[in-house]
Amino acid sequence: MSRVITGNGATRSTAKIRRGMPTSRRAAAPKRITSTGIAMSIARRGFNALPISEQMLQRMLHWVVMAIIVLALALVARVTGLSTMVADGIADAIGRAGFRVEKVEVSGARQLDRMRIYDTALAQKNRSMAAVDIDELRRELLSYGWVADARVSRRLPDTLVVDLVERTPVAVWQNQGRLALIDKDGVVLQSITASSAPNLPLLIGPNANRRAQDLEDLLSAAPSLKSLMAGANWVGNRRWDIRFRSGEVLALPEGKDTAKEALANFVRIDGVNRLLDRGVVRFDMRDPTRFVLRVPRKDGEDASLAAASPTALPDAPADDAVTTPPHPTSAKPSAVPAAPVASPKSAPAASRVEG
Repeated sequence: MSRVITGNGATRSTAKIRRGMPTSRRAAAPKRITSTGIAMSIARRGFNALPISEQMLQRMLHWVVMAIIVLALALVARVTGLSTMVADGIADAIGRAGFRVEKVEVSGARQLDRMRIYDTALAQKNRSMAAVDIDELRRELLSYGWVADARVSRRLPDTLVVDLVERTPVAVWQNQGRLALIDKDGVVLQSITASSAPNLPLLIGPNANRRAQDLEDLLSAAPSLKSLMAGANWVGNRRWDIRFRSGEVLALPEGKDTAKEALANFVRIDGVNRLLDRGVVRFDMRDPTRFVLRVPRKDGEDASLAAASPTALPDAPADDAVTTPPHPTSAKPSAVPAAPVASPKSAPAASRVEG
């Protein structure tokens, strides 16, 4: 800076401005990377890696928006109590927009006829996706014997998805001359004919289907007999007759515990003296104090014979049956009982006692 004296004696200052010299500037602060920016960057890279086009993404977003609108309208109609006419009008408008049931996808149906499921799902009064009553459709599917559980859902824009859990047949039930498959709870799955009956145990008698689980529990005391069993009769709505594949019938007593004990005792006796497939017609264990074996006589009728030991089971003549106490002893199978053998006329008339 310099001072200059003017003609009138005044002074003024002058300053030189240097050009081309760089001016000092404050350094810019580095950009901060936020978590939001990182997330957006990752999302952008992930979207670019997806094998879908921008048009497909827009279509998916359109479906999502329409789904939100559909659910919102349905909720408003339910909360505000819109009239049926207004609600139907909204549903029709949604259906005309392309959200209408056109397809049904079914999974889990192995035994149940799929066409029956399709007809049920497509038989809606209004096939608009907004008007389909999911709960009612599920209740109708659960009314089918084969269906243990069902789940129904919408998949926009035009598909109903039905997932089923089917029951498993465990026996054939015969009642009043008709045959039906049943599950472990006794639920009737479907009617069948004798020619189409599968190789399952045959349960006979009124309400025998409701006792299928009881029979399963009973046989747990003698698992070795399951493969030998042809079926069972539920007699008098109070006890079981077990039928074996070799033709014999085992009459069990009333009561779960008593019947289970008798069946276990039968297995023990059979382990010492083979009982099945020896010409015996019927093993009667209804009386806990006796074990009656019936065999046909030569004239074709049944008769009884009293003996003292269940383990000493002699080869009785064809016109005899053996009656023994229910609990086995340590006697050897070859030991012939010393007790006198009663004639058929003096033996207990177990063959005349019906369950």
